[in-house]
Amino acid sequence: MRRAAVLVALALMITGLTACGDDVAGGAGSSGGGTDPDPSSGAGDGAKVKGVGTVLESPDHGPQLCLGVNESYPPQCGGPDLVGWDWAEVEGAESASGTTWGSYAVTGTWADGRLTVIKAEAPETVEEPAGDQNFMTPCEPPAGRWAVVDPATATDEAMQRALADAAGEPDYAGAWVDQSINPASDAGTPAVEAEAALNDPTKPVLNVMFTGDLDRHEAELRAEWGGALCVSSAPRTEAELLEIQTALADEAGVLGSSPEPRAGTLEVSVIIDDGLQQRMDEQYGTGVVLVLPALSPVE
Repeated sequence: MRRAAVLVALALMITGLTACGDDVAGGAGSSGGGTDPDPSSGAGDGAKVKGVGTVLESPDHGPQLCLGVNESYPPQCGGPDLVGWDWAEVEGAESASGTTWGSYAVTGTWADGRLTVIKAEAPETVEEPAGDQNFMTPCEPPAGRWAVVDPATATDEAMQRALADAAGEPDYAGAWVDQSINPASDAGTPAVEAEAALNDPTKPVLNVMFTGDLDRHEAELRAEWGGALCVSSAPRTEAELLEIQTALADEAGVLGSSPEPRAGTLEVSVIIDDGLQQRMDEQYGTGVVLVLPALSPVE
């Protein structure tokens, strides 16, 4: 495993920024049961909605719009049942071992936890952005370039101590490792050479965020960590985001949630927004909780 993944996993493990309830297995129920569609509060039963993803039918269940796919062959998934789905009316499906699947944009009517199909078409191709912008370093490099300050403390052990101590601060907001400055992160780097460089703790930039007193935090971290370091501000602490995440763990219709420490937000995945976004805005303020529905209202 390349060090980019190892160190990011380490940072996320120490910060506790893990999604909850992300595993979707089997059919999903309605999160808006019995409500009438209301444009001001999301969508409910009777709403016309659209979802994009894998449609799969297996010997265990009829056609479903997947909300999570297990990368097996044939794949397995779970999601809301599709009423009126007809494989003969779509192109691009694959079949194996009694399972049929394909990627589609499905428009239909939502009711009782099921989607009655109006039309299905090929999904639009969306170009993925290069790299993960959430793990870029916001600080300008000192003196024009990132460099090791103290080789004696630019070690794995020193990084782990610095991260653990940072996470113990009440205004701690998150941490990650930026490998973008590492020449080995170039896709053209030979695998053996890349492996060695990406396991070199002197190459990445350690990023740590707090909500205040950045000069003090940087000085304390610098006393422990001798590699490249960026200390930046965040709008909310990790504790605030995790508190909201915990409060939403048992919310009906929530599939999972993930803190985004750079933005100071909590992203919440749901099947359909039956008014959750409005309630979250009223409770926590606009823009703190971002509700991401798998099925979005359409005209």
